[in-house]
Amino acid sequence: KFGVEPAKMTSRLWGDSFFNREEKKWTKRQSASAVRAFCEFVIKPIKKIIDLCMADKIDELQKLLNSLSIKLTVEERELRQKPLMKRVLQKWLPADQALLEMMVLHLPAPADAQKYRAELLYEGPPDDACCTAIRNCDPNGPLMLYISKMVPSSDKGRFIAYGRVFSGTVHSGMKVRIMGPNYVKGTKKDLAIKSVQRTLLMMGRRTDAVDSVPCGNTVGLVGLDTVIIKSGTISDSEDAYPLKDMKYSVSPVVRVAVEPKNPSDLPKLVEGLKRLAKSDPLVQTITEESGEHVIAGAGELHLEICLKDLKEDFMNGAEINVSNPVVTFRETIEGVDDPERNAICLSKSPNKHNRLYIYATPLPDELPSAIEDGKVTPRDEAKARMKMLRD
Repeated sequence: KFGVEPAKMTSRLWGDSFFNREEKKWTKRQSASAVRAFCEFVIKPIKKIIDLCMADKIDELQKLLNSLSIKLTVEERELRQKPLMKRVLQKWLPADQALLEMMVLHLPAPADAQKYRAELLYEGPPDDACCTAIRNCDPNGPLMLYISKMVPSSDKGRFIAYGRVFSGTVHSGMKVRIMGPNYVKGTKKDLAIKSVQRTLLMMGRRTDAVDSVPCGNTVGLVGLDTVIIKSGTISDSEDAYPLKDMKYSVSPVVRVAVEPKNPSDLPKLVEGLKRLAKSDPLVQTITEESGEHVIAGAGELHLEICLKDLKEDFMNGAEINVSNPVVTFRETIEGVDDPERNAICLSKSPNKHNRLYIYATPLPDELPSAIEDGKVTPRDEAKARMKMLRD
């Protein structure tokens, strides 16, 4: 349309690049008639389609779809509002193809990535055999495999352990050491030894059984769901340290309460919540003292997907009642100047003979970082933790 090279147009969509529609000129400065290029050419078209779908302006929408060469089937044309909007956006901007293309273009190959990621992933010394095998992506080295997700299998109540092989080769029937997130080197805490029943390639909706899977690939393992809760490290070497547990940039802050419509479906709900918590590393399922069952997710969309999986996959279609979502609310202390003088809270003991003076200050900047890095944890010995906090 503009007669501009795609690469040049792509660069103009980012940063301080503005388009004046009246004069049909590009500029580096924003003005009343010059709109940021990303808003003009990306946000506005998407918003226009969403508005037309939600307002049921079918004739205008059809005209716009024809200009974009998007064809809807007879059944799809009967959809209205949100279902219609979702179908149009799926056909116009398919997220699966966009994601796959970005992965192909930008993600490095395992052999290249592990050269600089090995020391970041491995908790042990960087010069031992396991870390060296990860760095070299060596299929003949010690097995190092990280399980990041438990996927529900077709067998009722069973899960496939899904993860990535960083070094070595995993075989069907192989005896392995499974180190959970709380494993401490040199102890048997959170450690199990099991045999892999089957190795699978996860091919979207289907699984293909194979004899072995070398490093650099993802794999599904059958027979380990009794000892792995959500994630863990698998190795065949007794000298191996675990791989660092995955951290997520989001946390479960949106909560809903669920209950079965039919009270006789309560056992299905309880079992379904257990399976949901095992299959999704981010979701939390809580049973309150009152007996209320609560699901916490990272956002409303995440919760919507969790509830759909709970109802259709884990409860065999049993109906459930869901409360309105509630967002966890937290406050913090900003602190004041000279807290010992200006921020003291006075309280007296019940017998009025003792006066208690308390003041609050923000946590030191280093403490949240120490907690995130695992230097301070609830499992630390009390005296050691006290010394760390004091220092």
